Amino acid sequence: MFGTDPWWLVVIKAVFCFAFAMLTVLFSIVWERKVVAWMQLRIGPNRHGPWGMLQSLADGVKLMLKEDVVVSGADKVVYILAPIVSAIPAFMAFAVIPFGPADNEISVFGTRTPMQLTDLPVGVLYVLAVASVGIYGIVLAGWSSGSTYPLLGGLRSTAQMISYEIAMGVAFASVFLYSHSMSTSQIVSSQQSRWYILLLPVSFLIYIVSMVGETNRAPFDLPEAEGELVGGFNTEYSSIKFALFMLAEYVNMVTVSAIATTLFLGGWRAPWPISTVWAGANHGWWPLLWFTIKVQLLLFLFIWLRGTLPRMRYDQFMKLGWKVLIPVSVVWLMLVASVRALRNENYNFQSVLLYVGGAVLALVLLSLVVDVFRDRGRKKAEAERKLQPEERFDPMAGGFPVPPLPGQTLPPVPRRRPRGERQLVSTAENTNGEEGDDA
Repeated sequence: MFGTDPWWLVVIKAVFCFAFAMLTVLFSIVWERKVVAWMQLRIGPNRHGPWGMLQSLADGVKLMLKEDVVVSGADKVVYILAPIVSAIPAFMAFAVIPFGPADNEISVFGTRTPMQLTDLPVGVLYVLAVASVGIYGIVLAGWSSGSTYPLLGGLRSTAQMISYEIAMGVAFASVFLYSHSMSTSQIVSSQQSRWYILLLPVSFLIYIVSMVGETNRAPFDLPEAEGELVGGFNTEYSSIKFALFMLAEYVNMVTVSAIATTLFLGGWRAPWPISTVWAGANHGWWPLLWFTIKVQLLLFLFIWLRGTLPRMRYDQFMKLGWKVLIPVSVVWLMLVASVRALRNENYNFQSVLLYVGGAVLALVLLSLVVDVFRDRGRKKAEAERKLQPEERFDPMAGGFPVPPLPGQTLPPVPRRRPRGERQLVSTAENTNGEEGDDA
């Protein structure tokens, strides 16, 4: 079904994918400012256009008319290429996103074509690869600026993307096991009877958390922590280059929302009960409407999180990625693989539940036993350490202050007296001194 379109139709479909992403970004910026203002009991943008709907367009014009400053100490070639490298891959992922069924072709100037630019047998891997390229723009922007704070922001973003892409990839693997394909159109087709958000709820939750961390959005906006990094990797950028970074962030939001819609929310399929009541809900141009509504609902989730949750600390964020999301996603993948293997061997549901549930229960009991013995050993070690004489630690023994090693404690700091008490003591000392002189 793909690869037979004439060249002019391929160009039209590519322009449509670009226009869909851009229009969704323009709408999302206004929507975000409106929703956050509503949450904070403010008015929000209401000057440009009806109900302030042209505010994002006005912001883009303002940024393009600002002075384009290039830092004198920057690597100018990399400094200019970094925003481009960050923005272009965000649009490329839409090449394999299905906006409608492949077997229900629409007519464009008399030519029948599916509502998808192209498809690949490994379409989801292509999306992951393209999304990973965008991090190079952030890293190169932080390095090429020749400043400390942008470099810190770029390094933070690198660690963040690597951490959360692992959990995201493992969450995708569960979808591959159920759909028997990595093709985006085939994954949507396999959700005809039931969406994967119902079959794989843990994978969906892991992906939701990972996509927020992948796009550097609050509460995971650590590369742009203004209070800590003075703006992050884009501190030294202005004008159109700064606008490209903002554009890349919002296009990435649209991209990950479209992927979540495709993999877990039935893609272009109409929601229940519309699909059962109306036979033509998934034909013609209607699938584009259902797809857009689902994407906008996920974008609202981004906005809701930004207006609700405070920013996490960096150590909490990395702990969530490495110690929670990745182990949970791996264990869940093992359970899904076990269920699929038993189902392929024609085991009934009760047998599958018995085998898998029994294995999970055994692991939980084993972990409880390990925790009990570990806590007992820790308490015993602490009790023995308390019985031993405490070693005095002098932080200035070497001539300069050093932090204590594990097991060493700093000497108690003498507490300062309250201000009023200090004045009374000094007055009493002066009085005693004067009486002594008189005597």
